[in-house]
Amino acid sequence: MKRNPMFVFMALAMPLILMGNCLAAGDRGTEAEAQSMVIKAVALIKSAGPDKAYKAITDHPDGAFKDRDLYVFVYDFEGICLAQGANPKMVGKNLLEIRDIDGDPFIKGMIELVKNKKKGWYGPYKFNNVATQSIERKKSYCEQGAGNTIVCVGTHLAN
Repeated sequence: MKRNPMFVFMALAMPLILMGNCLAAGDRGTEAEAQSMVIKAVALIKSAGPDKAYKAITDHPDGAFKDRDLYVFVYDFEGICLAQGANPKMVGKNLLEIRDIDGDPFIKGMIELVKNKKKGWYGPYKFNNVATQSIERKKSYCEQGAGNTIVCVGTHLAN
């Protein structure tokens, strides 16, 4: 009996592919973890003051404000990045009009959400996953920080 080589390959490879997907799911932060990280960041901003907190968020990316694909980012209502746990080069840049690959102005959307509701989830939108270096669907939990600022952490969604 002659076997199709592609069938044999898929029969052998499928368990490995499925196992890899399960392992990757554990590398993703959860919605609860994202929300908790925002609450901790807002508390630090209130207790230590914005300058010290933003420095802690940006300069110490591994620890309380960065875990796997989760990291804190802070913007003012004008769209200027004040702190960024994954990419310090973003700090000081106005990203109000930045759009995802589908044209969604997600920073502007997060700011509007916080202006209107004070906190909540924004998304989904598409953004780079720092853990996998690939574009994935993401949603972010945001709360109002000090004054006219937003404090957010995004979590990547299973595709």
